[in-house]
Amino acid sequence: MSGEPPVDAVPAERLDGADHTCDVLVVGFGCAGASAAFEAASSGASVTVLDRAGGPGGASAVSGGEIYLGGGTPVQRACGFEDTPEEMYTFLEAALGPHPDREKLRLYCEGSPGHHRWLTDRGITFRDSLYDAPTWMPPTGDGLMWLGENAWPYDTLARPAPRGHRPPVPYFGGREIMDRLVEAATGAGAKTHADTGATNLVVDNGGRVVGAVARRYGERLVYRARRAVVLTTGGFVDSEEMLERHAPVLVGHGKVSAGTDDGSGIRMAAALGAGTRRMASVQIALQVLPALIARGMLVDGHGQRFHNEDVYPGLISAAAVRSRPGPYWAIIDEQGFEDIPDEDLWGIRPRFVEETLADLERAVGVPAGALEETVTAYNRHAERGEDPFFHKNPAWLRPLRPPYAAVDPRAGFRPGNRDEAGAGTTGVSGFTLGGLHTGTDGHVLHTSGHPIPGLYAAGRASSGMHGEGYVSGTSLGEGTFFGRRAGRAAAAEKG
Repeated sequence: MSGEPPVDAVPAERLDGADHTCDVLVVGFGCAGASAAFEAASSGASVTVLDRAGGPGGASAVSGGEIYLGGGTPVQRACGFEDTPEEMYTFLEAALGPHPDREKLRLYCEGSPGHHRWLTDRGITFRDSLYDAPTWMPPTGDGLMWLGENAWPYDTLARPAPRGHRPPVPYFGGREIMDRLVEAATGAGAKTHADTGATNLVVDNGGRVVGAVARRYGERLVYRARRAVVLTTGGFVDSEEMLERHAPVLVGHGKVSAGTDDGSGIRMAAALGAGTRRMASVQIALQVLPALIARGMLVDGHGQRFHNEDVYPGLISAAAVRSRPGPYWAIIDEQGFEDIPDEDLWGIRPRFVEETLADLERAVGVPAGALEETVTAYNRHAERGEDPFFHKNPAWLRPLRPPYAAVDPRAGFRPGNRDEAGAGTTGVSGFTLGGLHTGTDGHVLHTSGHPIPGLYAAGRASSGMHGEGYVSGTSLGEGTFFGRRAGRAAAAEKG
């Protein structure tokens, strides 16, 4: 790939010894790397974790902190909800589709109650309370949130149950989760080498991965792994070259990352012939406020609605960016705007406020009569508590009355007074979901289908449960779940 440094594997026979040796080498210290390191160390292996940043965390630490869990967790039961792994699977199969990895998805759903216990055993806590409104991230410390399970069409497929589990902090909870996972990994004996970026894998004469070459402040270092290497280096949203090649829908938009998701782990493994999957699949976030569009509506550049606005906002975002013309506008009336709690406004302000829809049409630049037609139809049905076109839940239906406001997603928002990616640019941000083809225990598979000896991957460096859809919490969820499995399998390898 032009413009990128070479990542060809280095034959072990060409190296003069090693600077560091361990049983299991984990490359990347986000949630998947921490989980893999903990399990490998707890299995009795000596573990070294490399991270190119100055400390652990990566994209996991700057995330919202949702972990998608269900099947009947103690938090769900305390909040009055019954759930089963089968109901959870039915929802996720639809929400993460089309074309999710059903084998991994089934395994994750069946193992979810046990994974909840594993997380709480690591010190991650969830309050027995529910944030009962559409949002990207609750402004409260509630331990449970909805992620579209109670919105159409998902409420017709499976019994609705909230499954977004969160630590007891408002807005961004990723750092809290990572702090606990890092404590667990280092407490189990894993050693951390920060400011150390892996550049190449090391292979022996038989094609087995036996380590990695890395750089720390310009110094070349050789790490040998007696049993296996686990790649948990994240996705490739920070590589414009890889985005253009595999996921161009995100080119030019904001990036949800810590700035280090450059696809390096994927490229190192691909140099050995590793297969990849779902490389065009991405998460897309349009910077719209769920609390606002649930009380109003979201329209496209033609002034038309195109989705039920009370569902998980990432699904609305994907529908907008992939299939509708922009620019997009959140439309609401004065009563609806004033009904939004201050902490849930995230610093947004309308760009335009007008007494008539005709004036608002001219202000936002949609065709004359478009908003008038859209709002009139919406109001007519809302009077009867119906939304026959898009099936928004009646709880959020109310006729819109003047004055009307239009909020521009390109202005971004600031949850908890924090700058949000994408603000002031296109109003869209995202990250990649595709990656290395792995088995259910994280073994990286060659393009021929057989496992590459000594090489594992988890987290966004691998292709996980997702098809073409995404729901918050599934990255931290599958990263920790399959990271655990990869760590145990790597520790069991015979070098």
